[in-house]
Amino acid sequence: MRHLISILLENEAGALARVSGLFSARGYNIESLTVAPTEDPSMSRMTIVSIGSDDVIEQITKQLNKLIDVVKVVDLSEAAHVERELMLIKVRATGKDREEMKRMADIFRGRIIDVTDSTYLIELTGDSVKLDAFINAIDNDLILETVRTGVCGVGRGDRILKA
Repeated sequence: MRHLISILLENEAGALARVSGLFSARGYNIESLTVAPTEDPSMSRMTIVSIGSDDVIEQITKQLNKLIDVVKVVDLSEAAHVERELMLIKVRATGKDREEMKRMADIFRGRIIDVTDSTYLIELTGDSVKLDAFINAIDNDLILETVRTGVCGVGRGDRILKA
């Protein structure tokens, strides 16, 4: 099962390495990882997507809580949450493909943010399923380059991650 783990940790050198090292040392895979400072500059928020059974994720959570830099760990997948990912995708846009790429960007609520004679650079945000659907909906030969940020997420309503 896919889990979205949100970690509040001290914004210290090596904190990211210690968290990712915990995963690799135990043979757990990180599907996606994002990290950035929070509203408190002394703290960072890390969001990890990992696949595993509830027992495996519980074990990961317990191990994360033992790390000195970690302030709080929450599995966002356990309750209602919002998640988003950003994708920049450069596509070939010539001839009949040009109008088709514009149409597909509009359908998926993407924005064309750079235009040349032969390419479009399209910005898309949404959950991973939406971004994957866009990639699957266009001709694979038209894709020149793809960059994705990884998932970030937050609990819905009053559910917050604070120290």
